Amino acid sequence: MRLQGRVAVVTGGGSGIGLASVRRLAGEGAKVVVADIDSDAGKTAADSVDGLFVRTDVTDAAQVSELFQSAVDTYGSLDIAFNNAGISPPDDDSILDTGIEAWQKVQTVNLTSVYLCCKAAIPHMLRGGRGSIINTASFVATMGAATSQISYTASKGGVLAMSRELGVQFARQGIRVNALSPGPVNTPLLQELFAKDPERAQRRLVHVPMGRFAEPDEIAAAVAFLASDDSSFMTASNFLVDGGISGAYVTPL
Repeated sequence: MRLQGRVAVVTGGGSGIGLASVRRLAGEGAKVVVADIDSDAGKTAADSVDGLFVRTDVTDAAQVSELFQSAVDTYGSLDIAFNNAGISPPDDDSILDTGIEAWQKVQTVNLTSVYLCCKAAIPHMLRGGRGSIINTASFVATMGAATSQISYTASKGGVLAMSRELGVQFARQGIRVNALSPGPVNTPLLQELFAKDPERAQRRLVHVPMGRFAEPDEIAAAVAFLASDDSSFMTASNFLVDGGISGAYVTPL
């Protein structure tokens, strides 16, 4: 119950890492506001933890502002923002094949949305004198991907850099900002990749020293740690939870 009495907002909370994190944060005592563009999935997630669902297009500044205001209006404060929503569409591929429309869509959903969420969340946290912001980056923000997703990789690099800068800027005002960088995670998105193109999927798995993908609950445990006072001296960091990918320069047998 490390998060008893705290209020958390989770974007992309209807599935995958977001859903696992909604459950973990609530299980540690937090009141959770679930944001998702999928109303059915988001409401189901919120109902499962007796939380609040706010349908949100995270690329819309007004909707993002309303999301965080709703959290404060409903529960009285904002202590945790897990800015997790993101996409990885199939038309984001090699730079030679990825069109400008695909590039811009991924940048808007994966990077601009994090900017909007941080911009909306930080004033509420400043009024409360504390806060933990966790932005979902990726191990590909640290190293090149085995299979190119040029806009996704660039967007996550932007999330990492922005998180570092915000963490430095607001450190003395009680607000911590960290980037969470998962390795490949066993989510519906990854399962779809396996079904569509087993060869591309295997090219990812072979690079994981642990020999498997992460489960969403394992990433959610890292979210809960970063949200809690157990990480009270951590800010502006890149918290890698990647099964050892970024620590290996050869593929283990």
